[in-house]
Amino acid sequence: MSFRQLLIVVLLLLMHRSAAAQDSLLSLSKDGVISIVKKYHPVIKQADLKVRRMGAEVLGARGAFDPQITAQGENKTFSGQEYYSYLNPELKIPTWYGIDIKAGAEEVYGDRVNSESTFGKTSYAGINMAVMNGLLFDERRATLRIAQAYRGMSEVERRQTQNNILLESLERYWNWVSAYNTYRLYARVVDINEERLQFVRIEYEQGNRAAIDTTEATTQLQAFQLLANDAWTEFQNAGYELSAYLWMENNKPAAWSEKIVPDSIDLDNKLSPDDMPALQQLITQAYVLHPKLNIFEYKIDALEIEKRLKQQEFLPRLDVKANLLNKGYNMPNDFSANFLENNYKAGFEFKLPLFYRKAVGGYKAAKYKIMETRLEQDYTALQIENKIKVYYTEVLNLYRQINLYEDAYRNFAKMYNAEMVRYEVGESTLFLINSRENKLLEAQQKLIELKAKWHIKYSTLLWSAGVI
Repeated sequence: MSFRQLLIVVLLLLMHRSAAAQDSLLSLSKDGVISIVKKYHPVIKQADLKVRRMGAEVLGARGAFDPQITAQGENKTFSGQEYYSYLNPELKIPTWYGIDIKAGAEEVYGDRVNSESTFGKTSYAGINMAVMNGLLFDERRATLRIAQAYRGMSEVERRQTQNNILLESLERYWNWVSAYNTYRLYARVVDINEERLQFVRIEYEQGNRAAIDTTEATTQLQAFQLLANDAWTEFQNAGYELSAYLWMENNKPAAWSEKIVPDSIDLDNKLSPDDMPALQQLITQAYVLHPKLNIFEYKIDALEIEKRLKQQEFLPRLDVKANLLNKGYNMPNDFSANFLENNYKAGFEFKLPLFYRKAVGGYKAAKYKIMETRLEQDYTALQIENKIKVYYTEVLNLYRQINLYEDAYRNFAKMYNAEMVRYEVGESTLFLINSRENKLLEAQQKLIELKAKWHIKYSTLLWSAGVI
């Protein structure tokens, strides 16, 4: 059996041994990592809780429009004399447009009742209305609108947090994949060189090889054993770094094991430039969907609400109160005679600032905040667009480099095989075989690194567009 034939047999045996070992391993794919991170990562769960908390804030702001039942009561008795007894239950219904509807009853008894009070039982129904400042917009409506804007912002911030965590986890995943494939490469080379050393020793003992060939084969094996040991350490460390992003449903980190290995097909699943999204498409998506820009939109919405509230302060404050009165708790027979002629209570309150300094200052401050935020939004949008262009160029360049290295790898393989043929017929040396093998190994390792780097850069490209 020739040296080349022996190596082919060894490779087949190693492939069979590797396939049998794979049966006991647990495969983890990129999609599996993404699914686990989305569901169970604690930082993403925190972002989910913030969205819920902001939803609770909106619910609390809506409470300003809840109907209210109030009751006031007071009684005074001194030295056997009842000074007064007062009871006033009331129902108040706030509305969206600065009008509060209210209805209630009063019971006033005693020997020393205030002259402004109506003795006995009375009932009333009426409204409180802001005629100018507060009619179209007021603080309670502004509070609700701002709470709604912050809830929308929290949802966008959750997307941004998820994108950041997914990018970090994918970077760790592809580093782990690269380390695993590098380790497997060195492990296979170590097995091949162990068999080669045994073959060379047999050839030496039979007088077909020089003694120096055994030394050459031994040093080559030792070098690869050191590289394989380092590759194993890097693979394990990369796995531990990835495991920090893998959590379980019960908020506990997932247990990591040496039997967990990457999906073998993930590394080769790179997209050609024709299958990638177009550059302009990514930029357009970023302007619409990028969380950073969406956050600015909600900030501006909140600031516009604040500015609108400040605008109300330029209007005079005129609150009108009107109540229809009735003696007792029963409805009168003649509504117009009893209510529209003399059974009513009305009043107003008017406020007008003389200099409007508070209104002018508050309005200008709100307007400048909006201008600052828009400038920051435009600057951020430009930065995002430039990042997309940079990462897009890098992804295309890496794709071309991978194609070049694949051609280089094939050429190194041809040179290695040719050198093996020459060695078999006695026209080459083991030193040249090892040299060709080293070059082939370097090309394989570089190809693994480039493929992993392409996946990381492509994930970064999608992240920069906000669509990872």
